[in-house]
Amino acid sequence: MGATRETLFGLLLASALAAQPAGAANFRWANDGDVGAMDPTTRQETVQLSFLSNIYEPLVRRDRNLRLEPALAVTWEQTSPTVWRFHLRPNVKWQDGSPFTAADVVFSLQRILSKNSAMRAPMSMVKEARKIDDVTVEFETYKPDPIFTQEVTNFLIMSKAWCEEHHATEPVIIGGTEDNYAVHYAMGTGPFKLVSREPDRATVVEKNAGWWDKPQHNLDRVEFDVIGNASTRVAAMLSGEMDMIYSVPPQDMKRIAAAPGQHLIQNPELRTIYLGFDMSRDELPSSDIKGKNPFKDQRVREAFALAIDEPTIVQKVMLGLGHPTWLMWGPGVNGYDAKLDVRPNPDLAKAKQLMTEAGYPNGFRVAFDCPNDRYVMDEQICTAITSMLARIGVKVDLLAQTKAKYFAKILAPKYDTDFYMLGWTPATYDAHNALYSLLGTRAGGRGEVNVSGYSSSALDELIDKIGVESDQAKRNGLIDQAAQILQHDLPTIPLHQQVIVWAAKDNVDLAQLADNFFPYRYVKVK
Repeated sequence: MGATRETLFGLLLASALAAQPAGAANFRWANDGDVGAMDPTTRQETVQLSFLSNIYEPLVRRDRNLRLEPALAVTWEQTSPTVWRFHLRPNVKWQDGSPFTAADVVFSLQRILSKNSAMRAPMSMVKEARKIDDVTVEFETYKPDPIFTQEVTNFLIMSKAWCEEHHATEPVIIGGTEDNYAVHYAMGTGPFKLVSREPDRATVVEKNAGWWDKPQHNLDRVEFDVIGNASTRVAAMLSGEMDMIYSVPPQDMKRIAAAPGQHLIQNPELRTIYLGFDMSRDELPSSDIKGKNPFKDQRVREAFALAIDEPTIVQKVMLGLGHPTWLMWGPGVNGYDAKLDVRPNPDLAKAKQLMTEAGYPNGFRVAFDCPNDRYVMDEQICTAITSMLARIGVKVDLLAQTKAKYFAKILAPKYDTDFYMLGWTPATYDAHNALYSLLGTRAGGRGEVNVSGYSSSALDELIDKIGVESDQAKRNGLIDQAAQILQHDLPTIPLHQQVIVWAAKDNVDLAQLADNFFPYRYVKVK
């Protein structure tokens, strides 16, 4: 099937190139990692969701200032504390010309909540969706949900008929044994439609002439290229081969900024980069400590935190492109409290003392999973952490791989890691999302990205209260209590919020959002 699909995509790409009218606005950009799949339920990850949001659409989207605005729904209201009614945009067409209706919304909810979906968490509060008529749908939640409209912004709607026709009504697990049509092909209502897909090489979309909205872009065709090597990616930008690159290595920023006809675009990101430990297994497969798991001891986790000199990482490795943090959510996320964002100073003496008290005076060996094409200087940061932990006797075996392999290894359903680095942007721009998805006890949608397997009944109780509390002051107080539990237990070690750095030609105008999404609908080539 692979050869057939590649041949078909090659023909489609050739056809698309030949069909471009003279003077068409084409745009070519590169990133260091690829989109995992064309199915929006297969991975809760920014690069994938950002790309697919150009093809598929939610009921409610965010504008260039991250404010909520209507998308496939025109208006919405609460008819009871647990019922939300959405009035759908009339006369919207799928890219195959068929009508978009409430039946597609109901189907998409069932699909996103299915057992193989990696996107259950944002919609797991929904008990059911009901079609009232073709342009009206209701969602009933299990409990009152004060941030429901924020949670549906990554609920990308799929065509019921298209999925049924192509036997893709159920998502598959990326990296698993099963495959389906929706992993490789896409058909949405959005401003762009898929033309060709060559995994780990190039993916091409073209303008959807039948899109319901008034375009703010002037693009006819967009080619997304994967260039994993940083030097090659920068060279492609400097040579003019690329119109934009999504990931600029800090060491190359000055060279690009000084190049004629090009400029840098940089802003703080909402994402928090953090470390996590396996706390679920009784023995770590990669460790030389047998019969017990050192990471179940809070003193070991605290020793790791005190051994890591995060300010030095930000200044020396990231060249200042980060903000050290001690919270799992940063500035710009509702619930952030600067008073609690006070990172303890590195303290090797105390770290060694804690390791000795825990019974590991000579340290131990452990494997460390890290991506090498996802975050700012990710592999270099992990290498620095490896050296820092060696000072307290911890012998780290670093495994840095592409994000496609990395995410398939550490995320659900495998959770195959002993020690790892990960990043998270709360999709709702609210601390509850990080608490619910990353730190709540695994239970269906809750804790779906709780790679550590950490479980705290006190934290779970707070998460439940935060999820339904509508009084903002009380809610923020509960979030602070949750943060204090995490700062004591240390199931994760927050590291920093990174700065996003892109580069583009001077004739390119685009929007760089704080969530690191890259919407093509805001791109103009002058």
